[in-house]
Amino acid sequence: MALRAAEVCVTHQGRPKRASELRDAVAFLQPGDSPGPAGEIYLSWQRAVERPVSVKALHRALPEIEADQIAVWLNAGQGALVARAPAVLQAVLADRPRDPASALLLTEAALAQALGWLHVLPLFALNLRRVDLRKTGEDLRLACHQAIVSAAAEMTREASDLTRRAARLKAVAPKLRAKGAGEAVALFLIRDAVAPAALTSLRSDRAARRFCDRLVELGAVRELTGRDAFRLYGI
Repeated sequence: MALRAAEVCVTHQGRPKRASELRDAVAFLQPGDSPGPAGEIYLSWQRAVERPVSVKALHRALPEIEADQIAVWLNAGQGALVARAPAVLQAVLADRPRDPASALLLTEAALAQALGWLHVLPLFALNLRRVDLRKTGEDLRLACHQAIVSAAAEMTREASDLTRRAARLKAVAPKLRAKGAGEAVALFLIRDAVAPAALTSLRSDRAARRFCDRLVELGAVRELTGRDAFRLYGI
């Protein structure tokens, strides 16, 4: 869901990129590499969702924004739970009108905190349109409520599908005899996409590629790119 949220945010900023392009920009990063502006947005969403929501975690996701400022924005919303989120969105956009990605990410964080969720869950970002981000007051609140209704149904379907796929991977895990297989399987359960080179618990790149092909044969993961080289795999 972070990948899809990033895809929407990149489009809002006038840099339309497909999800597959964003995935590639991040999956094959080497130390010292830059993922580019669009890739940075995806990294921000990845970092925001992978740790329990807090000002510290959000500052890690958005390092160019001071932690104190993040805290101020998160406290901008008052009143009913869902109503707090559009107030945060409006506050961030007032200060950073050309940064809808950060505004949407912090709006999701405000909702998560208001509802007592442990992690940020992209909801607004998936269904708020670019024109919605220019709304204020009651019009913005209505757009946010409509976005949540649409996203909740979509998220429920996605969660059901991922739960089923994760259960399949766990079920075939005992059949995998490769040394380091347990650590490799664990990586598939926390990442959207995995490059064989990331499976460092296995003996070699060749062993990692064979391991991924074996998981595909068992119906536990999918190859995501359709390429013969630089492949990525995920549940």
